[in-house]
Amino acid sequence: MTNEVVVFGSLRNRLAMILTGGAALLAILLFVVVRGYAAQIAQEGQDNILSASVSSILDSAVLRDGAIELDFPYASLSMLSTPADDRVFYAIYEDSTLLSGYDGLTTPPLVPSGERMFTSTQYDNATVRVATASRTLIGADRPRRVSVSVAQTQDALAETLNRISRNVAGFGVGFFALTTALAFWGTSTTIGQLSRLTTSVTRRGPQDLSPFLKPVPSEMVPLVGSLNTLMARLEQSLKQSEEFIAEAAHRVRTPLATVRSYAEATLQRVQKQENRDALRSMMRAIDESSRAAGQLLDHAMVTFRAENLEREDIDLDGLLRELVQRMTPIAEMRDVALHLDSTAPAIIHGDAVLLQNAFRNLIDNALKYAPLDSTITIRVRTTPRISVDVLDQGRGFMPDEMEKLAGRFVRGGDTGDHIGSGLGLTIAQDVANAHDGTMVLSNRSEGGACVTLLF
Repeated sequence: MTNEVVVFGSLRNRLAMILTGGAALLAILLFVVVRGYAAQIAQEGQDNILSASVSSILDSAVLRDGAIELDFPYASLSMLSTPADDRVFYAIYEDSTLLSGYDGLTTPPLVPSGERMFTSTQYDNATVRVATASRTLIGADRPRRVSVSVAQTQDALAETLNRISRNVAGFGVGFFALTTALAFWGTSTTIGQLSRLTTSVTRRGPQDLSPFLKPVPSEMVPLVGSLNTLMARLEQSLKQSEEFIAEAAHRVRTPLATVRSYAEATLQRVQKQENRDALRSMMRAIDESSRAAGQLLDHAMVTFRAENLEREDIDLDGLLRELVQRMTPIAEMRDVALHLDSTAPAIIHGDAVLLQNAFRNLIDNALKYAPLDSTITIRVRTTPRISVDVLDQGRGFMPDEMEKLAGRFVRGGDTGDHIGSGLGLTIAQDVANAHDGTMVLSNRSEGGACVTLLF
C-alpha cells in the first residue's frame, strides 16, 4: 500500500531543480558573456574615434623655422560629441613639454611612431579613456617628437552598456523562463513514462499476471524486467497455492469420511447403549470436524480465487439446476424437497467455481434448519437486476443477529444441536463481493429465512 512506502524526495522535483538550476547558470553565463562582448565592441568603437581624433591632430603638426606649429583641427574634437555630452580633453607635447591642452592629463608615454596606446584613468573626478600617439618631425638642428593625447569621459558608453545590460538581462530572464518551462515539460514527459507504467500495472486485474510487453525507454528496461520476473514468480506461487488447497481438501475429507463409515458400521454391531452413545458422539464429532475442515478449505479457496477470478459468461439457471440435481439425494435423506424457480436465462460474467461454492453453502445451510417435509426454493430473478434467493421454511434469522451473521465463525443463538462452523454465510458474502455484488439476509413473512445474492 502507498502509506507503507518510504518516500524520499521527488524524482520529478529533483529533475526539475537540476534542469532549472542549470538554466539559471546558463542565463547568468549568457548575461556575463554577452555584456562583456558588448562592452568590448563598444570600447573598440570609442577607441577608433579617439584614434581618428589623435591622427587628425598629429597630421596638423608641422615644423617651421625650428618651431612646431599646429593648425588645430576642431573637427577632430567635434567628432567625439555624444548624446550624453561627454567631456573631451586633450594634451599636445613636444618631447615632455606641454604645447597645448590640459596640463596633467597624462605624462606622454614612449609610443612608437605610427602606433596607438589606449588607457583608462581618472581625470577631473571622472573616468576617461585616453588615446595617445606620437610623431617625429625632422628639423635642421635635431628631430622633434610630438605626442598627442585625447581623452573622453565614458558617460555615453556607460549608458549604452546599461541599455545593453537591460536588454541582455531581459533576454536572459526570457531564456530562463523558457528553459524552465521546457525543463518541467521534459520532466513531466520523462516521469510520464513511469506514470503510464504504473497506470498499466494498476489497471490490471488481480488475475492478470502476464508480462508487461509495451515498449519502454531503455532506462526502464531493468525495472520492467524485474516486474515481469516478479509476476512470473507470483503466478507460479498462486498455481502452487491452488493445487495445495485442492489437494488438502481431498486429503482431509477422505480420511474423515473413512473414519465415519467405520464408526457407522461399528454402531450397527454394538449392543451396549453406552457404547452406542459413544459412537454416536464420535460420529457427530467427525461430522463437525469434516464440515469445519471442508468449510475452512472452501473459505481459503474462495479467498484465493477472489483475487484471481477466472471469469466467463455463466448461465445461473444451468449452474443452479446442476447443483440442485447433485444435492437432491442429500435433501431427500432429510425429507426436504429442493425446488428451482427459474423461468429465463440469467447470464453473468463471473467465476463458476466460486458461484457454485457459494450456492452450495447457502443450500446446505437451508437444509440444516429446514423442517421435515418442507421445501427449499432457489429462485432466480433477472429484474431489476440479476439475483438468486434461497428460501427455506424454518425458524428464520433472529432480527438482532442478522447484521453480524456473515462474520467469520459467527453462528446464531438458536442453532441448537445443528452442526456448523459459522463460515457458510461468510463464504457466500465473499463470493458476492468478489463479483461486485451484495448479500442480503431477511425473514419471510410466511415464516422461514431468505438469503439473497444480488449481482
